[in-house]
Amino acid sequence: MCRLSVNINKFATLRNARGGNLPNVLQAAADCERFGARGITIHPRPDQRHIRYQDAKELKSLVTTEFNIEGNPIPSFQDLVLQILPHQVTLVPDAHNALTSNAGWDIRRNISRLTHLVDSFRSKGIRCSLFIDPIPDMVRYAADTGADRIELYTQAYAHEFSANREKAVAPYIATAQVALQFGLGVNAGHDLNLDNLRYFVEKVPGLLEVSIGHALICDSIYLGLENTIQAYLRELTVGTAIHPRFCLPVPQD
Repeated sequence: MCRLSVNINKFATLRNARGGNLPNVLQAAADCERFGARGITIHPRPDQRHIRYQDAKELKSLVTTEFNIEGNPIPSFQDLVLQILPHQVTLVPDAHNALTSNAGWDIRRNISRLTHLVDSFRSKGIRCSLFIDPIPDMVRYAADTGADRIELYTQAYAHEFSANREKAVAPYIATAQVALQFGLGVNAGHDLNLDNLRYFVEKVPGLLEVSIGHALICDSIYLGLENTIQAYLRELTVGTAIHPRFCLPVPQD
């Protein structure tokens, strides 16, 4: 089954809005794992507006599944990753002032830099994934860097899903097929949710991991965190006939 990695940034956003330690980000990560998530993702940014570098350091000893740190590989990020040694690092070309990730790498133009970074991280035993748009031609360059995986940026798929899901998923299928030919693992993330996730998992070959944060945390406000994680896990189990929104416990009189 495709692995669910929960991005816990939004817990930190809520904590930082008020100060103090509520919600407790470390407890949130532990609860996500306890409720069935098979990974924890964080995306620290230079302004530390949500996950802080100190959170990342404290999570290292807490996460018992897979720890994935993603972000723009500026020097401070590189130092953080090499200090923590997570299971996976996902390199994302965030602009400093970006509200959220909004594009994949142009690997061809950045191949020398990315090759150096991948070599640095992999030499410490860290799996490396490169965040890319669904462009099959970009995969060859990803393979040339020595990366282990790509992460498909799924915002375009989510945006187009309701209008034409076949058209929306087509470039992702094509890109994943090329990745498999080059021996690269395939991850995906950004705007995946309970409505569009199952179709994506059914159609995209070789999908190993999805990283989901914003939509999952929003759903948990209404459904509760445990029910929400279980709902997403059911969407990742291809063949389940009943939509998870209808699988919640029914109150008894």
